[in-house]
Formats: sequence, C-alpha cells, structure tokens
Amino acid sequence: MKHLRSFSLRLLAATLATSAMSLPAIAADTTVTIGNSSFVNKGLVGVGRIPASQRDKFGETFGSGSGMAVDTAGWTRDAGAYKGSLWLLPDRGYNVAGTTDYRPRLNTIAIEFAPVAPGAAPAAGKEQSGVAAKLTDTMLLTDDKGTDATGLDPLNGVRAATGDMPMLPQADNGKLSLDNEAIVRLPDGSMFISDEYGPNIYRFSADGHLLSATQPPAALVPMRKGVPNFASNNPGPGADEPDPKDPDTGRQNNQGLEGMAMTPDGKFLIAVLQSATRQDGGDSPATRQNTRALVYDASDLAHLKLAHEYVVPLPVFTDAKGKTKVAAQSEIVALSDQTFLMIARDSGNGQGLKGDTSLYRQINIVDLSGATDIAGTDFDKDKPVAPKGVVDASVTSAKLTPFIDVNDNAELGRFGLHNGVPSDRNNLSEKWEAMSLASVLDPKLPDDYFLFVANDNDFLAQDGFQVGAPYKAEDGADVDTMFLVYQVTLPGLNKK
Repeated sequence: MKHLRSFSLRLLAATLATSAMSLPAIAADTTVTIGNSSFVNKGLVGVGRIPASQRDKFGETFGSGSGMAVDTAGWTRDAGAYKGSLWLLPDRGYNVAGTTDYRPRLNTIAIEFAPVAPGAAPAAGKEQSGVAAKLTDTMLLTDDKGTDATGLDPLNGVRAATGDMPMLPQADNGKLSLDNEAIVRLPDGSMFISDEYGPNIYRFSADGHLLSATQPPAALVPMRKGVPNFASNNPGPGADEPDPKDPDTGRQNNQGLEGMAMTPDGKFLIAVLQSATRQDGGDSPATRQNTRALVYDASDLAHLKLAHEYVVPLPVFTDAKGKTKVAAQSEIVALSDQTFLMIARDSGNGQGLKGDTSLYRQINIVDLSGATDIAGTDFDKDKPVAPKGVVDASVTSAKLTPFIDVNDNAELGRFGLHNGVPSDRNNLSEKWEAMSLASVLDPKLPDDYFLFVANDNDFLAQDGFQVGAPYKAEDGADVDTMFLVYQVTLPGLNKK
C-alpha cells in the first residue's frame, strides 16, 4: 500500500466535520454501548505462532491470514481448554516486484487453545504458546472448468461473461486471476471468497471448484479508457504496466473487497471495499476515506442480490509528523445486517519493515442503522458519492465506535509482544487482515466469544520457496504467522 499524503486544512476540516472519524484509543476491559446493546472488550487472552519457515504440502512457503474462518461446528471445550480448526486464506503469493503464477489455495489449521483469564499474566515462558496452531492441509482453488487459478496480475485480460458467470479477470496465461482477501465458510462446506482484482465475490465448492461469481455494482468495477480492466499495476515477469497506471473509475489498485462476512442468521453477506473508489476520492491517499459496504441477500447462494449499500467513513489518525492520514479497512466480522466489527490499520510499519511503530491498528464497531441506503441509485452508476472525499449532502454515512486497540502495549506486553522498538520478532508485523469468532462455550457467559485476529505475513521469509524458485525477503524479514485472541462480549449473536 502506498504512503498517504496529508490533507489540506480546508479539506481536513470539511471531512472531519462531516464524518467525525478522528477516533481515540480504547483500553481493554471497556464497555461501549450502541443503541440498546453493550459490547465489552475483555482484552487479550491468548497468542500463538506458525513459523515463517513453514511450507505447505506443495513444498511452497506458507502464506498466512488475508482471510480466516473458524470451524464453529467442530469447536469444543474440555476443562477450560479448546480444540478445533480454522481456515486461513493467503493472497496472491510472494510478490515484492510484481506478481507470479502462484496457485491460489486454502489452508486448514488445527488449533488447541488454552486461554488465560482476562487481565491475568500467562505463565513464565508460556506467553506465546496459548494458541497451538498446526498446518494440516492445503487445497488449491480452481476455476469452473477445474483449471488452476493464478495470482498473476490480469494486465489486459477479461474472460467474457458466459451463462450465469460474469466477466472475470484473466491473466495472460489464460488462467483466472485471483487475489484472495476474505472467506466465509458455509455449513455445506462451500465458501464465499472475495478478491481484489474484480473486485468480485466467488463461491467455491467444498473441494475448491468455482461454482458462481458475483460482480459488484458498476461504480466499483475498475475502468480504463471506458472499458473494464482488472489490472492492479503489479505486472508479472516481463509484462508491461497497465495504461494508465490507475483506473479512471472503480476500485483503486489493490483496494478491492478486503473485508467480507456472513451475518449470524445466514441471511446476508456483507462485503466492504478496502478504501474509496477512484471517483469517491480514492484517486488520492488523502481523500480516500469514504468506502462502501455492500449488503447482499444470501437466500440464493448462487445468485447473490444486492439488498443495501452504505458509505462507511474510514478512521483517520495523526502520524509522527503531525500529518492526518486515512487507515484502510482490512477485515470485517458481521454481528447483524446493521452492525459489524472492522479492523483498520496504517501501513509501512511493523516487524520486517523500515518503519518500526504502528500508529493505528484498531477494531471498530460499524453501525449502519442510521446510514443512507444508496443501493440501486445513481451512485452505483456514474455519480460519485464522495467527490474529492466529501460525502454528498444527501447521504448520511455509517458511524464508527472504537472497540479494540491492537497496538495497546499494556495488553501486548503481558504476552511478550510490543508495538515499536526494538523491531524484533516480538514487534507486531504490518498487516493484520483476518478475523473470526468462536464461542467461549460457557453457559454462564452466553454472549462471550473469542475473537481470533491473524496477520498476513506477505510470505516474508529468509528461506522462501515459491513457483519453483527459492527467494529471500528483503532486509532480513522473517515474519511468522501470528494469532492474537481477544475475549469479547457480543450480545445477540446466538439469537438467530
């Protein structure tokens, strides 16, 4: 993600007056109230790792959490300890200087979890062993004809629509291009996966075969010179850059459907663009604040229907030089069709990078109940909803409430972690992009859940191997996959 430029004073004043998103930090063991519901962050209760050197069954370096889904049906509790599994979705592979023909895949992780009590100190020497995570399987994702997909940038490739299948991003080698970002696992084992290139929502079978695809409203489809073009300006080996480099309208490069989740009742699927579309201020890092949440009717899994759409203002924060910047959303967890958790973060800071201290990594509660529904309006066509980053006067945006500060050093310190110097393996890495819930399974605490949060380690390893070749990440980066687990009270989720 590119570094962000500062707002002008006039634009900053207008934006903050409209959306009031300069959000404060929030401490652990804090209750926030939205409407008639009280949500409680009881703090960090477990930490675990998978080493950067891990390889999957195909002999390739393991990539971690762009998306995550806990297998809630298999989640068990015995004498205060928990067992289960989860699925971790990596993105398009190791791609420091462009993209490669990495085959998209889904990893299965076995979990044994021994939480500490909220606020308690882990046993000495056991600070980061509460979550024992083991890679047990890896499944490749294929297109509707059973052909491997690819992580290669779809420079000029568009697979024509056929039957129920919309036009799809296609690489120069003829394969379906996927940059996976979020996963929803369904009771029958099939799954929805969102991606950045489209930005599309794909439905795959339990064995990884593409079943159907949903294209977003026209306003989100990247357009270059009047035609759809799904390139992200990350060309494969020997390929040219797209012309122009950035889309004219639609999603910005590498800013697709980063967050996606199913509501607890299974009726709605919510997907959120990582930041504003080009025409809504996404053509400038300083004005990309107003993104969109798409709420789909999921009654027909093969034919998702857009039911609602809202403007979601991303958080802003002040960097070390006093400049105001916009945090990008990285994942969501739906609490209802009106509320969801959203993690947003800064970029360029963390273990393995030149910047050591993150200034913003927070999980907020997004409330859509008072926001204007723009689904099916001209805002879904060629009318910007937030030109130059200022929301149209006819539109009320969603509201954000701070919930969990991932950078809270008091919480991290109990588990031997920190945010900032020294930038060693215990400094949090840059990208925290995966979240999922599992019940505490305690009848005395029916509304309590474990919120699993995982990083995307970007395949950064010193003994990496992918697509038939070894590699070594720059600057000595050797970034583990990590899990942070918070205990939270989320009322109403078990009342379907």
